[in-house]
Amino acid sequence: MGRAEAGTPKYLANKMKAKGLQKLRWYCQMCEKQCRDENGFKCHTMSESHQRQLLLFADAPGKFLHSFSKEFSDGYMELLRRRFGTKRTNANKIYQEYIAHKEHIHMNATRWLTLSDYVKWLGRTGQVVADETEKGWFVTYIDRSPEAMERQSKADRKEKMEKDDEERMTDFIEKQIKKAKAKEGDEDSEQEKFTELKREENEPLKLDIRLEKKFQPDMVLGKSALTAKRSSSEVDEKVFKKPKSVYGDREGSQPRSALGEIIKQEEAKKERANRKDYWLHKDIVVKFISKSMGDKFFKQKAVVQEVVERYQAKIKFLDSGEKVKVDQAHLETVIPALDKPVMVVNGAYRGSEALLRKLNERKFSVSIEILHGPLKGRIVENVQYEDISKLA
Repeated sequence: MGRAEAGTPKYLANKMKAKGLQKLRWYCQMCEKQCRDENGFKCHTMSESHQRQLLLFADAPGKFLHSFSKEFSDGYMELLRRRFGTKRTNANKIYQEYIAHKEHIHMNATRWLTLSDYVKWLGRTGQVVADETEKGWFVTYIDRSPEAMERQSKADRKEKMEKDDEERMTDFIEKQIKKAKAKEGDEDSEQEKFTELKREENEPLKLDIRLEKKFQPDMVLGKSALTAKRSSSEVDEKVFKKPKSVYGDREGSQPRSALGEIIKQEEAKKERANRKDYWLHKDIVVKFISKSMGDKFFKQKAVVQEVVERYQAKIKFLDSGEKVKVDQAHLETVIPALDKPVMVVNGAYRGSEALLRKLNERKFSVSIEILHGPLKGRIVENVQYEDISKLA
């Protein structure tokens, strides 16, 4: 039966069928030919042109497989970059849009058997951030273009400059504290001047000790008719009450100096600048608290070997030695024994190494001593459990 003439209904029907997508099982990638049904595909496989293509493939199968895989991956990543950017997207949704084009490279011609295998490969090679959920695999594109790298480097430089300013301000405050302490010491030495004790051989030793007498209102004003009827304990408790402090009801509270206010303001400024929603750091010990991987790793401790995109990390379990890549939501910090090194993972002293000095179980906080830097030796109180973690 010959071909339909141009303009006839049969010709138009054939054109419409050829325009749409056909079944994948009847597509020949080597010949780039789409057959409509099983009979057509069978006829194509028996043709001389197909046999010649198979001979070419048999000579260098790795070359063709690599070429098809690269074309498929490039097309998929290009669609992900242009269409979705750095948004977290379902991998199957991207694949459906990719195969909507008739001239796309079919996955059965690549080295990946399934879409899941391909997404896992993208995650291992660092092209995307891949995570599996109940709704399937989701991917997030990692933008490594020169413009994005330039923006990131500018942000890093700005953050470093802010830290440098904070360190300079900290040094200035430390010098002011030392100067104030030295000044107070000089005043005390000027006020209290002691003389050498000298005595003649035959002169007797005399001590002039003067004790201040307590104020007794009865001796000055006479006894009151009201207080005479009360017992001594009632007088002490109700008449001569201890005056309240103007700085608060808490015992030992002292008025804050101007220097103390400056230090408090700087601490608050550092807290706002360094408080982030991500806390993972390299070489800290963490605890795996998710049951998504079964009970085998639940409550197991691990060491963070590498931080990926701030919110994820590659960890190595201490007991089994296995390595996995997880999100920070599945981890929690580990509190070591007293006098053991820790890393401050969040807050004003983020990134500083310290020693654990005190543990307050009632307030879920600790006291630490900074080990390095211009703040070496400073004791920081009331640091929350989740802001520190044990160092490996």
